[in-house]
Amino acid sequence: MSKRRPWLNMNTKNTHWLNLTQPVSLSVVIPCFNEQLTVQACIERVLNINDESLDLEIIFVDDCSTDNSVGIAKKIAQKHPELTVLQHNKNLGKGAALKTGIQQATGQIVAIQDADLEYNPLDLKRLIVPIVENEADVVFGSRFAGSESHRVLYYWHSLGNKLLTLLSNMFSDLNLTDMECCYKVFRREVIQAIQIDERRFGVEPELVAKAAQQRIRIFEMGVSFAGRTYEEGKKIGFRDGLRALYCVFHYNAPRLPVPLQILIYLIIGGISALANIFFFIILICYGVNLTLAIIVAFFLAAAINYFLCISVLFRHKARWNTTGEVSAYLTVILLAAALDYGTTTLLLRLEWTALMAKALSALIGFGLNFIGRKYFVFWEPSAGSWKPQIK
Repeated sequence: MSKRRPWLNMNTKNTHWLNLTQPVSLSVVIPCFNEQLTVQACIERVLNINDESLDLEIIFVDDCSTDNSVGIAKKIAQKHPELTVLQHNKNLGKGAALKTGIQQATGQIVAIQDADLEYNPLDLKRLIVPIVENEADVVFGSRFAGSESHRVLYYWHSLGNKLLTLLSNMFSDLNLTDMECCYKVFRREVIQAIQIDERRFGVEPELVAKAAQQRIRIFEMGVSFAGRTYEEGKKIGFRDGLRALYCVFHYNAPRLPVPLQILIYLIIGGISALANIFFFIILICYGVNLTLAIIVAFFLAAAINYFLCISVLFRHKARWNTTGEVSAYLTVILLAAALDYGTTTLLLRLEWTALMAKALSALIGFGLNFIGRKYFVFWEPSAGSWKPQIK
């Protein structure tokens, strides 16, 4: 045990875990949906970490629960002014509840806490230490790092989690061990600068991606975990896993190095090309005029290309409103089409074979298509260099 940090083993409320001249203000955001069986114990556990070294603020956000979760939270709030209870009028998801709570946070440090009993709030006192000591701007918890205890449950869940974490690390250039862990702790100015778009559990890979893009100091620490079964109220499912996979691509791809973006666009371009051929053949089979079939198939494929670009590779509305973005996209498409036609006919006049002429035209067109999309249609600044968030 390091002499510098003897408080890392603290396990009681009154342990003097930091030598500070004034308390650290910590905001704990608790999103909740239908957790009446665990709400009281969860809030009480968070309240119990409070001591003379902490100025604790708890923001409980009820996501339109249909049980008595919000009633229980409000009853506790009557006795504890540090607890604020907020409500959504309709169920929007964990990400939306976090967004609501984070906007209201006033502490120097903001932590995320689920309303179930899977995580131990005592771990939050360890997770905030690198931030308090000005070594980190963000600290992510990990159920797989360190020697903390964890309940043994679903193998395929853990395998899926590791796969998602691996992909997230590849795209974000981090080396986390548990991207999906609930416990994420931020300097308030860092998390409030992040625009949260995901409404459900996709918020986890979104937060990791957007934190990585800020080039700030990110730490990871092991936490204990007492997972629950579906019979005990676990909500995350296969659909959320697929959404998380999508989010890993969607929120990381716009800031990837250009070679990786080109590789992804090669796949998008390939799908669009196959769609172009498919629509062309279908239209011809139905007796559509040749010229009209070429034009219609081309623009249908262009629409698919646009949808894939904004869904996977580039950020939608990065520079313009939707109308301007689509207009710019169509301009790039028409220029590329004109260039393809001009290049192909020129090479044919120079007595190139049809295959070679079309292959070179396609290669030139692919490069210009990518450049046009990245730097003209979907342009946005690249991720900046590392920047410390000084207190």
